[in-house]
Amino acid sequence: MNRPYDIVVIGGGNAALCAAMTAAEDGAKVLILEAAPKAYRGGNSRHTRNFRCMHSGPLGPLIESYSEEEYFADLMKVTDGKTHEGLARMAIRHSEECLPWMESHGVRFQPSLSGTLSLARTNAFFLGGGKGLVNAYYRTAEKLGVDVEYDAKVTHLEVDDGKVVYLDYVQGEQMRRLAPKAVVVASGGFQADTDWLARAWGPAAKNFLIRGTPYNRGIVLADLLDQGIEQVGDPTQCHAVAIDGRAPKFDGGIVTRLDCVPFSIVVNKDAERFYNEGEDVWPKRYAIWGRLVAAQPDQVGYVIIDAKSLELFMPSVFPPIKADTIEELAQKMGLPADGLRDTVDTFNASCGDTTDFHPTELDGVSTSGLTPPKTNWARPITQAPFYGYSLRTGVTFTYLGLKVDETAQCSIDNRPVRNLWAAGETMAGSILGQGYLAGFGMTIGTVFGRIAGKEAASYAN
Repeated sequence: MNRPYDIVVIGGGNAALCAAMTAAEDGAKVLILEAAPKAYRGGNSRHTRNFRCMHSGPLGPLIESYSEEEYFADLMKVTDGKTHEGLARMAIRHSEECLPWMESHGVRFQPSLSGTLSLARTNAFFLGGGKGLVNAYYRTAEKLGVDVEYDAKVTHLEVDDGKVVYLDYVQGEQMRRLAPKAVVVASGGFQADTDWLARAWGPAAKNFLIRGTPYNRGIVLADLLDQGIEQVGDPTQCHAVAIDGRAPKFDGGIVTRLDCVPFSIVVNKDAERFYNEGEDVWPKRYAIWGRLVAAQPDQVGYVIIDAKSLELFMPSVFPPIKADTIEELAQKMGLPADGLRDTVDTFNASCGDTTDFHPTELDGVSTSGLTPPKTNWARPITQAPFYGYSLRTGVTFTYLGLKVDETAQCSIDNRPVRNLWAAGETMAGSILGQGYLAGFGMTIGTVFGRIAGKEAASYAN
């Protein structure tokens, strides 16, 4: 096959759709190759809820303001400074113009829900969630003349003399080849390939759950890296959160995340605490807990709360384990009863005055003489019934990816590949060295998807 497409976009999520729509609006004939079936289109984007947006004043559903400097400071805090400042600031600055652009392309927003990580000022929530966003974009893309092929698994891009000369993909039993003028890669990370995860992390990775799509296996990423396309990021770094241990191996999505950690104690299988549950507000700390749990025996953890904390967070998709006593809860969760009783008693004894307890902001209600401490929201666990959740590491996306410049262009041997751009999770490691900030993945995908589409269309035209 050699259809006359100007641009082929590999991937079917937010970044891919932003690239495709932008290129089509600039006059290019665009084809999206989505590896998933139509019912599962959209990659990890269909599991999202919001994107983080800079704004100088109230904007859409966002209240007050959120400056570039505050946004960047939040990012620096969660990444411990491991970020590319130029690209990060560019993504942050462009995010403000993205919200009205998203609305003009069919996305609708809603006020943030109560209990959603206190994000009413910083993050804009999609009406209908990520699936609503994805479906809106596909409708708009169709109106713009973008073609889409599903179950289309790209296996190879032939890079020769600094240019992609053709690409191969499999659809059903057929191998097909296209030779577009330009290519945008927006096909995510490699997290769904658990063998690759295990090569990076070791055997512990076999116990990880994959929160998102099972179709992000890194096939295109590996193919390009094998040909010398410049890479960025550490293969062990990823967006990983602690999720309900009862979640499925793949595709559990955002509903499997647990937001109760700040109001709990978290123990390992030996009933021992291992980290400060109240270190910071949850949007700035939820993404570290996947790695924390991964470092524990058997890569499991357990959340323990009491009745007075049950209504302080978004309800979980699976009901918590419930018991009238700590010992009964331990038995139901497979924990040593004496050990959990001792841990809870020691924690309770370290708690002080709780009159300033405030669940939505740093309140300084802390423990005293406890290691590790709990520096906020430290209330004794005393009110029956008691509740527990099991925790497992849930990987969202990996940070090893394609290195890009400010135009989203890929390189080989320190020279740009003339007709190859990347956007979304497949290049997020160009900005994220470690850690994660709620909603920032959608910001990266939207900003760099639009840039990649514009640059690819300019080249093709």
